[in-house]
Amino acid sequence: MDAHTNLLGEPPETLLPDDAGPRGELQQGRDPREVAARFPTSSAAWAHLAEGALDDSDPVAAYAFARTGYHRGLDQLRRAGWKGHGPIPWSHEPNRGFLRSLHALSRAAAAIGETDEAERCGSFLRDSSGEAAEALNG
Repeated sequence: MDAHTNLLGEPPETLLPDDAGPRGELQQGRDPREVAARFPTSSAAWAHLAEGALDDSDPVAAYAFARTGYHRGLDQLRRAGWKGHGPIPWSHEPNRGFLRSLHALSRAAAAIGETDEAERCGSFLRDSSGEAAEALNG
């Protein structure tokens, strides 16, 4: 037996409920600001805003948008039974808003020199979904 084997097993994957309204509007090209205003609990809308701010070289706005999406996602994860750790699969579309917000938060934190936060968020992303980390980090 491997000395690092968790005898209690891993917690089950956390699958967020479908966020069809805001996801559909974003896919149709609606302005993410309008979507976030209509659906303020949508991590996907905040992730879009954060990624846009990063693309526009505005890391402070990106940090604020990403942190909002991150916290909205944490609220949803907890309601879905998440206990603070365990897999949050990228393959489940409704999880992507949270995972993208987490990735954007890591990037924005690095851009403003908040190295510890950037590393913590990067580790959290890899621990939650290696597939997301790979997809988002290229």
